[in-house]
Amino acid sequence: MNKMRKCFVETSTWTAIGMVLVALVVESGVAGPSAHRPTAAALREKKMETTQGKFYCNIKALTPEERAHHKQLTEKLLAMRKEIVETAKGYEFQFSPKSVSLAELADWVSAESKCCPFFDFHMDLEGEGSLLCLRLTGEERIKPFIRAEFQVPAK
Repeated sequence: MNKMRKCFVETSTWTAIGMVLVALVVESGVAGPSAHRPTAAALREKKMETTQGKFYCNIKALTPEERAHHKQLTEKLLAMRKEIVETAKGYEFQFSPKSVSLAELADWVSAESKCCPFFDFHMDLEGEGSLLCLRLTGEERIKPFIRAEFQVPAK
């Protein structure tokens, strides 16, 4: 009987230790629901993939290096816009070729078309080379998406 009691005590001790370890792991957040919570970056990525219904940006279409370069160009284009003109099917963004080159705009369009293939892109060099224009158009209901993604101010 003494041998059976010793075996039971040893088993109970290991069971108790195991239960304490499981409780610590769950409490610390290593396992359980908090371990499966998406990171802030994953939430932003998911938002980008589902923005405005069928209009979404596939950020996985660009490598991390391409994405970083594209982000820099996007920031420059947003900052250097001279004028924003609403058109029947989208928006036209106007730039001075002195602040944004045709090559930079073409580079941006090339990358943007990979992650957002639903856009129609139109680039024009007008006014004897004094005005560079980018027109973004697309299917019906593209305008709200353009306004949101390209920070078009409300009228």
